[in-house]
Amino acid sequence: MISAFVAGVVAGYGVAIPVGAIGALLISLTARTSLRVGAAAALGVATADGLYALAAVLGGAALAKVIEPVADPMRWAAAIVLAGLAIKTVVDARKQSQRKEVTARSAYFGLLGLTVLNPATIIYFGALVLGMQADVVPDLVHGMVFVLGALLASASWQLLLAGSGSLVGRVLTGSRGRLVTALVSSGVIIVLAVRLVAG
Repeated sequence: MISAFVAGVVAGYGVAIPVGAIGALLISLTARTSLRVGAAAALGVATADGLYALAAVLGGAALAKVIEPVADPMRWAAAIVLAGLAIKTVVDARKQSQRKEVTARSAYFGLLGLTVLNPATIIYFGALVLGMQADVVPDLVHGMVFVLGALLASASWQLLLAGSGSLVGRVLTGSRGRLVTALVSSGVIIVLAVRLVAG
């Protein structure tokens, strides 16, 4: 059981720690809104990672084969959504209305949906689970412990990113600071969105 949990923690950090477009969006969102909204968004990302870990345990290899043919359209969809969010971020920051519009609920479901569009996550978890099926995840109970470890690891990392976004937000409290944060983060998100479809 412990080895399954540790394997889940390692897998969760493995998929969460590389800060890509989702991480940049999470930090930027928290900086412009509040820690409460950022934490909700962070838990949305972690939920998606946990769902993908669960899908991998329940049938990762088969699911990865189903997703692989549509991986490119999913990447394009994620890139388009990210680019749209980057543009909306700048527009909202210029209007200075984003602070009022984003709720914890919308942040949670928004980041959950966006993270689900990342086909690499299920392929990553599927390959991991397939590779260690016999030793670490021999049955459903061990599989659920693996999923719990992955979920907790992802949640802790995403909440750390949200916390760092909150610190940035406190430093840049003025409207000009929020606009600069929005412009920089939108630029980073667009670059990462382009890399998503280019790679």
